[in-house]
Amino acid sequence: MIKFSERQLKIPRMCRPVYLVTGGMSKFGRALPEKRTEELVIDAFTEAARFLNLSPSELKSYIHSAYYGHFADHFGDQLLGEAVIHDRLGLDPLGNVGIKTGGATGGSTLWEAFKAVASGYSDTVLAMGWERMDEVPTDEGNHYIACAADKDWETPLGHIYTGYYAVMAQKYWQVFGKSEDSFRRTMAAIAVKNRGYARFNPHAHGAMKITIEDVINSPVVAHPLNALDCCLMSVGAACAILCDEETAFKLTDTPLRIDVAAGSHTLRPADRRDMEIPLLPNESSDQYKDLGERFPGGDRYPGFTGFLAARMAAYYAYRMAGVVDPTEDLDLVELHDAFTISDIQTYEDIGIRPYGEGRDYVESGDCYHTNPHTGEPGKLPANLSGGLIGNMHAVGATGIMQVIEVAQHIWNRWAEMHGDEKKWQAFGREKPADWKNLQVVGAKRGLAISHAGVGSHVTATILSHPDHQLERRA
Repeated sequence: MIKFSERQLKIPRMCRPVYLVTGGMSKFGRALPEKRTEELVIDAFTEAARFLNLSPSELKSYIHSAYYGHFADHFGDQLLGEAVIHDRLGLDPLGNVGIKTGGATGGSTLWEAFKAVASGYSDTVLAMGWERMDEVPTDEGNHYIACAADKDWETPLGHIYTGYYAVMAQKYWQVFGKSEDSFRRTMAAIAVKNRGYARFNPHAHGAMKITIEDVINSPVVAHPLNALDCCLMSVGAACAILCDEETAFKLTDTPLRIDVAAGSHTLRPADRRDMEIPLLPNESSDQYKDLGERFPGGDRYPGFTGFLAARMAAYYAYRMAGVVDPTEDLDLVELHDAFTISDIQTYEDIGIRPYGEGRDYVESGDCYHTNPHTGEPGKLPANLSGGLIGNMHAVGATGIMQVIEVAQHIWNRWAEMHGDEKKWQAFGREKPADWKNLQVVGAKRGLAISHAGVGSHVTATILSHPDHQLERRA
């Protein structure tokens, strides 16, 4: 059984607070042949500057170092792509480094940028992520992505990530879903929700108005995951600017306090050793003592159905930011819905629901902008951007996109950034006649989870309005 020492479970202490002051995104698409990667990156940076009413040149004058995330050099056939981007942004000879942690690359890029500011090395840091997934055929792209698995042990499952998650989905459905047909419909409801919310996002390329039946009847990729249960393969870029407190308040009246933590776990899900469940602040050991009785076969943790890396990232991040109960202390979340099943698994890993009860988050209506059962605001809306299923999964940019989306709600500028007719026109997309403002009214704090592999690397990023910070435990 795995054991942790007190030193390993120590909550990280930063030398000084870190703030997010702005962020920007490009258009996202399955293929954007009209735009070079460098142009997409410049689009994202330009939006970040305009958000502060600055020119790109003015914003660049603050940057001291840069972190760049892109998952696979193979997609763009360019090693050291970060060097190319750094040059095109006009930031040479400032220090920079590239980050690669699979699907969590965007979150890991923020993690490194966060530590650079927190340590005092830099007062202002650029975190930029992108992916170019349209220059290779889809099957080849899936092959590259699947190479981020343990090729000795996971490749025999089919060398496609949907296959890896399908096995986990089958096990979760059998144990915690109790093989009920209703559980399959709950999975499908996630895809309906996220693709539906993407309709109101001009950046998104997977927007669809669909039904549960559409999801269930879409082509099977790897049972029980169908095409509409799966995330998108995307092209695009996103960036964020992190600063120390003094610089942050020079740039904006409302910089957001940011805390980033990370966890990891072996690439081999079937070889994940048994251990006690690391408890989050809103949990007690008593609530899991009869887990195996309530869900036969579910008492081995993390087993084949949970993501220890997500739990460890949340374990640190909650205590760093003062979060006790995410459903009470947070106002919205952006979760890594690579597949509908991974969304449900994450609900439990980060304490939104106890293990085995993740489906209730969807079925209760708490995860919706507007609860479909009551017509009232959802208690903790999730993936209002459309998530990876509806908005995008341009891997290196994804974790950064999620954080920007959360930030725009806390800044009360979501409608401004998503409802602008000029942006819809510039992206060549038609704004729906029934466009809806998904702004979470009064949002003060939010969480983004960036996730890699089958939980091999995970980051948890918490944003807090400067006037609504919680008491920290770090």
